[in-house]
Amino acid sequence: MIKYAVLFTIIFSLNASAQQNHHNLIIGTYTNACASDGMYVYDFNTETGDAQLKASTKNIVNPSYLSFSADKQYVYSVNENGSDSQVSAFHFYSDSGNLQFLNSKSSEGNDPCYIINDDKYVFVANYSGGNLTVFNKNADGTIGKFKQIMQHQVKNADDAKPEWSHMHMLQFTSDKKHLIASDLGKDFLYVYRYNPEAVSNVLELAYFVKVEKGSGPRHFTFSQDGKLLYLLNELDGSLLVFEMTGGEPELLQETTVADRKFKGKTAAADIHITADGKFLYATNRGDANTISCFEIKKNGKLKLIQTTSTLGKGPRNFTFDPSGKFLLVAHQYTNEVVIFTIDKTTGILTDSGKRIALCSPVCLVFE
Repeated sequence: MIKYAVLFTIIFSLNASAQQNHHNLIIGTYTNACASDGMYVYDFNTETGDAQLKASTKNIVNPSYLSFSADKQYVYSVNENGSDSQVSAFHFYSDSGNLQFLNSKSSEGNDPCYIINDDKYVFVANYSGGNLTVFNKNADGTIGKFKQIMQHQVKNADDAKPEWSHMHMLQFTSDKKHLIASDLGKDFLYVYRYNPEAVSNVLELAYFVKVEKGSGPRHFTFSQDGKLLYLLNELDGSLLVFEMTGGEPELLQETTVADRKFKGKTAAADIHITADGKFLYATNRGDANTISCFEIKKNGKLKLIQTTSTLGKGPRNFTFDPSGKFLLVAHQYTNEVVIFTIDKTTGILTDSGKRIALCSPVCLVFE
């Protein structure tokens, strides 16, 4: 009996270990470019980098950005579709990978491109609409009526060429007291006070940060302690480091993801920091199609380590797998996700040889 008990324990341990190496990866796509069902769920093996399709949605229009609820039971997506744009809620079944559609609401602004949520609200950045929308979240995970619209679609009357707001990203500060949003059109970062219990004004503008005209602030991320903000500008490829400790952000460093000698089109896209806080990565689309790795120094400043091809065209969103071993890049125009191996000591990326082929992938989210 003791032998059987030991054997059972070994088998159970091996099964548990194998299960720990498998994680759900959800990919959002553009459905108007090629044959796509919308969202796809893959079983990703963090030991080998292999991915197996588990499930997909049907007839979901352009779910180009996704957000998990904190308990991983629900997924929220934008449906980027001009004047018919919506936001949608899905119940997620982890074992099967199925996404059960719950409901949709008008995004209250054209072409939503970013979505986040907390226990009470769903927040959406509408790119062409130039606004942010705050939706109530119902107890069953569905999206309720919109609570607030922060409109930024205004132009400078004295400008020969009007500057229109293009809201691109929004994210909470680490203490959840503020929400920051990037306006690519007017070259602003807006900082809002967050009042979750407010009757009407959930968000109140505290102040804004003006960056270089024409730089195009797109995506940003925070240091682990929340004291630094790293901002990637789409139009000129600049990468800015701000200190957040003294109230309004103060510029600490300016670097770039664009090679100084590069003469082609720059279109910087996404930016993330590794879980250990050692390295920052940022992508550049346009004619470059590269990803750059920076070492984060003790003072928060960045040192360029590597710039390498993403091995595809249109690298949009990228993410790290839960083990931190792999970096996955979604290529909108070459219709595949390229998987790199990360050297955790140097930050250097190498091609793993692994690929996920699917139509126009643009967003990658691990459960």
